[in-house]
Amino acid sequence: MTEAPGPAGAVAVAARPESSVPPHAHAADDQAPLGGAGTTRLGDMLLERQAIDPDALQDALLAQMTGPGMRLGALLVQSGAIDEETLATVLAARLGLERTNVRDLSPEQAALDLLPEPVARASQVIPVRLHGDVLEVASADPTDEQCDMLKSLTGHRILLTVATASEISRLVDASYRVLSGVDRFVKAFQADDLRRAIPTGNDDEPDAAGDDAPIVRVVGLMITQALRDRASDIHIEPQERRVRVRFRIDGALHEAIELPAAMGPALVSRLKIMATLNIVERRRPQDGQISLELDGRTIDMRLSVLPTIHGEKCVIRLLDTNRAALPLRALGMPSETFTSFSKMIRNPFGMVLCAGPTGSGKTTTLYAALAELNQADRNITTIEDPVEYVFDGINQISVSDQSGMTFASGLKSILRQDPDIILVGEIRDAETARVAVQSALTGHFVLSTVHGTDAVAALHRLLDMGIESFLIASSILAVVGQRLVRRSCSVCQVAYEPTPEEITFYLESGGAPKDVFMKGEGCTFCAETGFQDRIGVYELLRVTPELKRLVVGWATQEELRDLAVSQGMRTLLTEAISLVERDVTTIAEVIRSIYSL
Repeated sequence: MTEAPGPAGAVAVAARPESSVPPHAHAADDQAPLGGAGTTRLGDMLLERQAIDPDALQDALLAQMTGPGMRLGALLVQSGAIDEETLATVLAARLGLERTNVRDLSPEQAALDLLPEPVARASQVIPVRLHGDVLEVASADPTDEQCDMLKSLTGHRILLTVATASEISRLVDASYRVLSGVDRFVKAFQADDLRRAIPTGNDDEPDAAGDDAPIVRVVGLMITQALRDRASDIHIEPQERRVRVRFRIDGALHEAIELPAAMGPALVSRLKIMATLNIVERRRPQDGQISLELDGRTIDMRLSVLPTIHGEKCVIRLLDTNRAALPLRALGMPSETFTSFSKMIRNPFGMVLCAGPTGSGKTTTLYAALAELNQADRNITTIEDPVEYVFDGINQISVSDQSGMTFASGLKSILRQDPDIILVGEIRDAETARVAVQSALTGHFVLSTVHGTDAVAALHRLLDMGIESFLIASSILAVVGQRLVRRSCSVCQVAYEPTPEEITFYLESGGAPKDVFMKGEGCTFCAETGFQDRIGVYELLRVTPELKRLVVGWATQEELRDLAVSQGMRTLLTEAISLVERDVTTIAEVIRSIYSL
């Protein structure tokens, strides 16, 4: 096979005469000898570099022989014997290919158009750019067969580089926009008779011509794109001349697509059918749930419909019930806060609350705590609305207004089930709060959330609900106040000059003087937002004897906060500013998410 020079000195496989392709019989742990590399086996190279334990390699080889025929590298990564970065580096060295970090790449549209998305996703490849008649492709598992397949599909010579599977998967999601094909369904919808496009609720009438109806396809594409963009919510907003669709990604709303105003009623009707709601009723708010299988995952969605002057507005909350709960150490708590919180949740009785606004990560924190506490000798029961994560070994109950299962009634029933640990998804009213407090006082450990601006405000929320101050002081062990702030994208991070107002805010909030501030400028990997994922910001309010006396005396929030700070509590603002000092986030993001007087 011949070699083709790539950009920046890359050397990888180009198209070869068909007669020159050797009839390789792939060994159990071998790749095809690309790029003129030697035939040293992958396992031997890992051992030479001391990148793997010999016993782990033998276990993987045995699993490969007796299992479904996975590649050795994939088995090693799956078992945790090596990480993806190590595998990609060793594969590149073994095959004589360039190791490409696709985080730094922006695939050209001309290259993407040559390879269909299903092929790219199934083969774990991403077309990067076109150099004349040579197509550069990053691959997680380069082989001669893959090179030949890509050449046949694209009609171009192929230059392969090596990247990790997760990097390619993320870039495929970011590069192939499923919503880019929505225009043809919009045109098909407009061409159809509007009477057939909007369901009437008649059982004898087909559902908008079935699954191939334009409106059905538009809804499917919209949900699929939202999942690939890591959106937590989809907002469908009818306006006078358009329907605006926005995704909430990492806590911020982003424009996704605009649709004709005439599609608004059909979109809402389709979603109502999926959630088994009343499609005839358009003057009252409605709530429902939808369950779908997408990209091999079970996705639960909460649908909220609200009438506005231009039609019904929909918000869809996306919940991946199969995703694993984060471990407590991965939440981003400072070491001191983590140590204190870990001790608090191991108390045999009492209550620990998480406080913050909607979308601040309260449930994620409590689930991480449950994962720490989940042991065979403990009876753990939860009541939630809805169940967002599914745990093995934990009894989880979903609130249902239709059956009369509320937080308060469900909690009373749980107390007759001999529980050790109880999780109440949210304390919304006085009855739930009172039962939860009584549970904590009678020998149970209770975890719950409450809406509030910070940890101190959560205590006053309970007082406002009518719970006696002495009961609050006796039952609550600690309150975690929290927010989520967006992380600056590490791929496109550059130096910038904050505004004078931002500098003033930073210094007045206790930030250490800095010469250089960093932020993400926007790239393909972060969808041009400059941010990638979020990190938690926490304050831990421990209910000490001194604080109990202030609570019983109905002290103000300022008095409670001043005492807590004097006893060592680091506030949300203090913790957020420390993230700016380390260039994890920006001053503007702190002001947007956490700013308080």
